[in-house]
Order: sequence, then C-alpha cells, then structure tokens
Amino acid sequence: MVDSEAYKQGMRRLAAGVTIITTIEDGRPHGFVATAVSSVAAEPNATLLVCVNRSAHSHGVIHRTGIFCVNVLSHEDMETARRFSASHLREARFADQAWDRLATGAPALPSALASFDCTVIAAMEVHSHTVFIGEVQHLSMRDIKTPPLLYFNGRFEALPAAG
Repeated sequence: MVDSEAYKQGMRRLAAGVTIITTIEDGRPHGFVATAVSSVAAEPNATLLVCVNRSAHSHGVIHRTGIFCVNVLSHEDMETARRFSASHLREARFADQAWDRLATGAPALPSALASFDCTVIAAMEVHSHTVFIGEVQHLSMRDIKTPPLLYFNGRFEALPAAG
C-alpha cells in the first residue's frame, strides 16, 4: 500500500477547480472549500458528486438536510476561498457578501462561475469521507470571461486569462 503522506504529496500535483460547497439548516448557512467535486451524469438527470470529510461541520448538515450547492469559483473569489478555508473564520464566512438562494435554499455565490443547487440522492461512506451524489435542481451560470480559481501544490492559483 502507498504511504498516506506520499499519496497526499502526489495528489497536490493534481490541479483542481476550487468550489465552495454550501448548505443551510434552520436558516443558518454552512460552507467549506472543496476540490473533490466531479460530474457523474448529464442524463437522464444531471448529477454530480462531492466528497466531504465526516469530521467537517457541514457534513452533518448535508446529511440531515439532503441539500447542497456547489459554487465554482473564479480567480476573483480567491479571498472568499481563503475565508472559507480558515476554520477559525467559520462564523464570518457568509458575513462579507450577499448570497443568493436557489431552489433548495442553499446559499449560491453570485460571483461564482456556476452554482449547482442539488438534492442528495445517494451517499456512500469511504474511509474518512462521505461521497454525496447530488441531483441538480437548479443551475446558475455567470459569464465565463473571468478565469477559474485552481488549487495546485497547496496553493490557490489563477489560470492565466485566455487571448
């Protein structure tokens, strides 16, 4: 078997899009930064997956409510990503900006390149994480002129602008 530290170092070499996963319970928003997000299927119903550490506060909220929103970040959202990455800033994560609400009520970031508003249709525990499969109930998209935010080798990076 591969050593866990070697595995982590190898995975740091996989550039990934940065998302903020949000949910809401009893009117209180919750969220965290995630790169472990993937498309599952477009038909017959659009579905995606997100991997959530079971020790994360939002894990229990997603499990109980069955809703989440995947907000795909642009490089303009780097400070928001940093705020959502810092556990000591949990109470301030949603304070500095307005958030939209889509079909499920989970917060959607207006500046996100795309927001996939989902209901959980399946969940599978794998070691320390739960893989939540979400069926997309609503999709909000922004003009794609803004480059995406990436995570590579332990740092947030902006993809160079095209052209």
